[in-house]
Amino acid sequence: MTGFAEYGHALVAIVGLALLQLVLSPLSAIRKTQAGLASGAQPVADYSDSCYRWHRAYGNLTESMAAFVGLTLAAILAGGSPFWVNLFASGFLLLRLVLAVVHINGIGKPDMGLRSFTYVAGWLMCLGLAYLVVKAVFFNG
Repeated sequence: MTGFAEYGHALVAIVGLALLQLVLSPLSAIRKTQAGLASGAQPVADYSDSCYRWHRAYGNLTESMAAFVGLTLAAILAGGSPFWVNLFASGFLLLRLVLAVVHINGIGKPDMGLRSFTYVAGWLMCLGLAYLVVKAVFFNG
């Protein structure tokens, strides 16, 4: 790993996000089974329902994962600043862990509450990674 050692935190963030997804997937499925839903079914969109919140925690993570992984790998391959790539990637993972806890526990308002602000903060981490790619590719670092 000599060529990528300086991006260790970013690589661990990718692995951490994958592990979070691997944990949320069966836990969400268990809740849906307990609620009597068929495999692949979606619970009624009711944020007060624990089953729905687990479903959305898993779904929201899955929806954002490709962008995060793609941007993180692009930033690494483009030679973006290791400090900033590691910071943005680690920040995204931390925010996703917080977001999962907020989703699952129904903390705050369903809209424009802590959940929304945590999501936007993670989105900004991805935007930062995108900036690093463009900067590295077109402006030599």
